[in-house]
Amino acid sequence: MSEPAALLEVDHLEVHFPVRGGAISLRGGRQTVKAVSDVTFTLHDGETLGVVGESGCGKTTLIRALVRLIEPTGGAIRFRGDDITRASRRQMAPLRRQMQMVFQDPQASLNPRKRVRQIIATPLRLAGVPREDLDARSRELLSRVGLNPEHLDRYPHEFSGGQRQRIGIARALALEPRVIMLDEPVSALDVSIQAQVINLLGDLQKEFALTYVFVAHDLSVVRHVSTRIAVMYLGKIVEVSPAQELYDKPIHHYTHALLSSIPVPDPRENRTRVRAKVSGEPPNPINVPSGCRFHTRCPAATDICRTVEPQLSEYAGGHLAACHHPRAVSADEVATATRSPASPLAAGPQAPELGRERTDATG
Repeated sequence: MSEPAALLEVDHLEVHFPVRGGAISLRGGRQTVKAVSDVTFTLHDGETLGVVGESGCGKTTLIRALVRLIEPTGGAIRFRGDDITRASRRQMAPLRRQMQMVFQDPQASLNPRKRVRQIIATPLRLAGVPREDLDARSRELLSRVGLNPEHLDRYPHEFSGGQRQRIGIARALALEPRVIMLDEPVSALDVSIQAQVINLLGDLQKEFALTYVFVAHDLSVVRHVSTRIAVMYLGKIVEVSPAQELYDKPIHHYTHALLSSIPVPDPRENRTRVRAKVSGEPPNPINVPSGCRFHTRCPAATDICRTVEPQLSEYAGGHLAACHHPRAVSADEVATATRSPASPLAAGPQAPELGRERTDATG
């Protein structure tokens, strides 16, 4: 079966923020926070790409840059083959109809002074929908997300968190987009409401043939909604894999640690299982470590990890991982792994290898 068409192509994307206060680095020049550093991936039509990682790893910055809410520092973004990295506001206007966003906080993302009717009708009006059709379209959108059309005249504060998120989804659907960036859309909701919103997103994806980028820190949520999952650490992608395979066979030690942190419903099983141990806190993004950025916390790190950035290697089944000493793979799998075109430009030429330092180091 042929691979779906590429909808969005991200090529060595960089997003850096200057540090306020005029601090000077030891190397000279102004200090910067490297929020997204040399990220490359392709988003295919109709899929859901999950993006996971600890808080501060660059997930939200990445998707905001994709829709040009944040200006990229370097690299390229192509939407349906057209380079939009430096597109002007006028050039971006027609593209924004096809690229929408649902924000994390459903209360902060809705104007408290406007009724739901105005919130949903505004993008329709700007898109040229006749005034006499605005009411009917707004009612239809509310119905599509499971709300009563009679709620149009209420204000956002009159709804629950789950209902407000549904209003945000309705607003994103108003212009019939092709891709929607979902920035932790259920993290602020109760667990029971999370399931309802996730089911809604799945139904809408099938109905409107949508493509999603789903950002989350809860890996148990991402597992059920994603086609592929990209794991980020300190601004870089360290592993990309089909969703189920990532959970069955995490290759990067950081991914393994994230997965082992997921609670198990059975308390006895949860107490007896062996967890991967990761010590310390993520490094300062202003002064990122040399080599592999995870080496300061990785139990399998060796000298090469401290000095040489690992290439993003491709294993069987399209599974990518950036690790000098991969886990859960055989010697034959390591020998046949190839350097991925998505590898960071600064990555070294060294191929991954198995070493005694990693034996049972992560469980």
